Amino acid sequence: MLPPLLLLVLLCAGLAGCQGLTPPRAEAASSAATPETSATADAAATAMTDESASAERPGAVGDFDDWRRDFRRLASDQGLGEAALARIDALRYLPRVIELDRRQPEFVRPIWEYLDGAVSTNRVSTGRDRLEAHRRTAECAEDRYGVPAEVLVAIWGIESSYGGYQGEVSTLDALATLAHDGRRRDFARGELLAALRILEAGDVPAERMVGSWAGAMGHPQFLPSSYLAHAVDGDGDGRRDIWGSVPDALTSIAAYLAEAGWRADEPWGLEVALPDDFDYSLTGDTTRRSADDWATRGVRPRAGEALPALDEAALIAPAGARGPAFLVGHNFRVIRRYNNATSYALAVATLGDAIDGRPAVQGDWPREEPALKRTQVLELQRRLNARGHEVGEADGILGPNTRRGLRAFQREIGVTPDGFATLGLLERLREVGS
Repeated sequence: MLPPLLLLVLLCAGLAGCQGLTPPRAEAASSAATPETSATADAAATAMTDESASAERPGAVGDFDDWRRDFRRLASDQGLGEAALARIDALRYLPRVIELDRRQPEFVRPIWEYLDGAVSTNRVSTGRDRLEAHRRTAECAEDRYGVPAEVLVAIWGIESSYGGYQGEVSTLDALATLAHDGRRRDFARGELLAALRILEAGDVPAERMVGSWAGAMGHPQFLPSSYLAHAVDGDGDGRRDIWGSVPDALTSIAAYLAEAGWRADEPWGLEVALPDDFDYSLTGDTTRRSADDWATRGVRPRAGEALPALDEAALIAPAGARGPAFLVGHNFRVIRRYNNATSYALAVATLGDAIDGRPAVQGDWPREEPALKRTQVLELQRRLNARGHEVGEADGILGPNTRRGLRAFQREIGVTPDGFATLGLLERLREVGS
């Protein structure tokens, strides 16, 4: 997954707060080949009952009490008032949050499976209904910030199923748990301070500040620091209520994308067809050319007569030479500021297109290709490193470094260098390494 659905494999390092754009969600994925679930699906799968949330892990109570006292002193030093400090005394440790924070998926989820859910027929149909119901709000936000109404509704749909599932976990308790015992404690501590400042401002009472296990909140699944920096009062009632107000949520998404650099009247990109002899080493976000330059290389639209006028456009082929290809521009990268995953940005872009009545993805995905297990990705990375195709530390994530190493290996063995990880390539690595 959105702002947003953001956070998934992680990308924020430290607290950015109001000092710059931060991913709205903590579950942000890092590559198209390893998309995480959207905030909606993740929250639905991980919602905790009051009984499971309040249970303490063995030995954690005393440690958490000590941490809470230390954090209270920090919050006082940061200038938080007595009401916020009193709320710190009531923070609870949620063991289930730590289980989810440390969970590793067994399989690397193919992008087509992610898009099947993110851009389902039901989600498109519901999105059209929601846009019609809130058209005035969405168009006012578009007029003010330049972000198309269908893009705002698409993010809303992917992040929280159009508000249908925003999460059920106390944001304060989740962030306190992660600040005490999570993998990114400093980051979570900063977000918890931001959440307490939201309470002090009076925009929402503590009992309504709920969301995902990772601290993402409301219709747009903003992290608290993103809320402080970018949430907007869209309905004019003097409050920024992303939990209960659709106008506030949609306008806040628009404000976030605008500050991230959205260019009005410029498309995100489009699906394209490539010539048979295309050099797939040119695919990826780091190779950027004008649309005219791509056209001279045989890139043409799947639908329509000409490529749109895009500067510094990149060509992406998330499933390699056997799958669809897309020419993506600046606004596609802006969507990734919401959630830094190619899969997420492609889901938002194509869902928005579908809501607005434009064609769905026409190219065929290699659905017969088996999903790699995480252990197989780790092995693939280690074998690439051993062969001199450096991909960095093996982490089980099929990110840009791994794709670059795969392309180098593919060139070595004389196959199309598309950087798409398959079981067949792993087997070839085993063969040459034996």
